[in-house]
Amino acid sequence: MKPTKFETAIALLDKKNAEDPTTYQVAGYEYPKELLYAQRMTRKLLQFEPNASKALQIAARGQHVCRWQIARNEYPMDRVGYLKWRETLKKMHAQIAGEILQQVGYDDEFVKRVQKIILKKLIKKNEESQALEDTICLVFLDYYFDEFAAKHSDEKVIDILQKTWVKMSDKGHKAALELPFSEKGLALVQQAIS
Repeated sequence: MKPTKFETAIALLDKKNAEDPTTYQVAGYEYPKELLYAQRMTRKLLQFEPNASKALQIAARGQHVCRWQIARNEYPMDRVGYLKWRETLKKMHAQIAGEILQQVGYDDEFVKRVQKIILKKLIKKNEESQALEDTICLVFLDYYFDEFAAKHSDEKVIDILQKTWVKMSDKGHKAALELPFSEKGLALVQQAIS
């Protein structure tokens, strides 16, 4: 049976992310970092939003596509540099995802919808952009938070958690509080949101 446009788009995004030279180890296996991240995004999105549209599922899968191509150190190592880097990345992710979607035969309207979600336009007003933001935050908290917290001061971690919390919806908050945090992680989260 011929794969659908959706299946082909996901496979092509995965193929791009499989080129990531940075690897991440889980349970003794090495994975290309962004491929693993993209798969975690899909898993978490479908737990959080089981009826997620195909556009939202593609946006989640392509949210970091080819992220390694623009290094953080290409921008000043301050807050302004960080925000510029993030903005440039979002545009690149949206462009690459858009090219893949056009290649597999999606119409312009669908392509623009996916790109708008990846660019997180109208977060808090657009349900799909908000669902993507919630999923990003949940993936960070579930898979990367303890590792991040171990490398930074409690003050910095609490600051990041507070910034993360503000971006999330009430539904996202509820899902976050149901995650299996470590004892230290939970203490930091509670300090951040109290």
